[in-house]
Amino acid sequence: MFAELFAVMAPVIAGAGLGFGWVRLGHDYPVAFVTRLVFNIGTPSLVLASLANAEIDAGSFGRTMLATALVLIAMGAATLVTARLLKRDWRVLLAPMMYPNTGNMGLPVVLYAFGEAGFAFGITVMVTVSLFQFTLGTMMTSRGNPLKSLAKTPTVYAILIALALLLSDTSLPPWLANSVELISGFTVPLMLITLGVSLANIQVRNLRSGLGFCLMRLPLAAGLAWGIGALLALPPMAHAILVLQMSMPVAVFNYLFAQKARREPEYVASLVFCSTLLSLLYLPGLLALLM
Repeated sequence: MFAELFAVMAPVIAGAGLGFGWVRLGHDYPVAFVTRLVFNIGTPSLVLASLANAEIDAGSFGRTMLATALVLIAMGAATLVTARLLKRDWRVLLAPMMYPNTGNMGLPVVLYAFGEAGFAFGITVMVTVSLFQFTLGTMMTSRGNPLKSLAKTPTVYAILIALALLLSDTSLPPWLANSVELISGFTVPLMLITLGVSLANIQVRNLRSGLGFCLMRLPLAAGLAWGIGALLALPPMAHAILVLQMSMPVAVFNYLFAQKARREPEYVASLVFCSTLLSLLYLPGLLALLM
C-alpha cells in the first residue's frame, strides 16, 4: 500500500523539487505571471475537465455536498482557536485549515482505495471544496470590492457550469471537452513548480510551526468529518471518503491564494510541504481503518 501511495505523491514532490532546484540554481521565475495564468485559465479548465463528465446520483451528491460544507464551516470556525494557539493571523490560517488537497492528491487515492464506485463521492467532495475555495477565497484575497472580484473570477463560472452539467446529465461537446482537457494539463505542474519556488526560501522556524499546525489540523478535520458524516447518516462508502478527503494535506492552491493576497506565502508553503510529507506516514493507517 505504501508503494502505491508514494506513487501518487511522488509527482507532488518531483514538481515542487523542480521549482526548488530552479531557484537555487539562480534562474528567474515569474511568480506573478504564473499565478494569474493558473487562476484565470488553468484552474477553470481543470474544473471543467474533471467534473463535466462525472456520473453522480443527484441525491447522493446533495447529501455528501452538505456534509462537506458543514465540515468546512466547522474548520473555518476552529481557525480562530488554532490561530491563537500558534500566534498567527487567522486570515493566514483560514484557507489551510479549510481546504485540503481533495483534487490532484485526494482523487487518485480515493480511486485506488474505493474504485469507480467511490470516485463519484470523491468528486463530490472536491466540487464542494472548490466552490468554497473559489468564492470565499476570492473574497478574502480581494483588495477592492469583493463581490466585483468574485464576479471576475473565471473558476466560479466553471464550477457552476460543471454542476449544471452534472445535475442535468449533460456532456460537453467533444471538441470543447478535448480543448479544455488539453489546456488544463499545465495547471497542476505549474502549481507545484511555483510551490517549490517558495519552498526554496522557507526558514527552519516555519517548518517547525508548519509541523505543529499539521498535527493540530489532521485529527480535528478527521474527527469533524466522521462526526458530521455520522450525524447525516451518510452511506458507509461516502462517509469513509468524506473522512479521507478532509484528511488530505493542505492544498497547493492555498499557497497561490496567499501569494495573491500577499499574506505570508512562504509560511503557507511550509504548511503544504509539511502536511504532504506527513501524509506519507498517516494515510496508510487511515486507509486501513476506513477500508
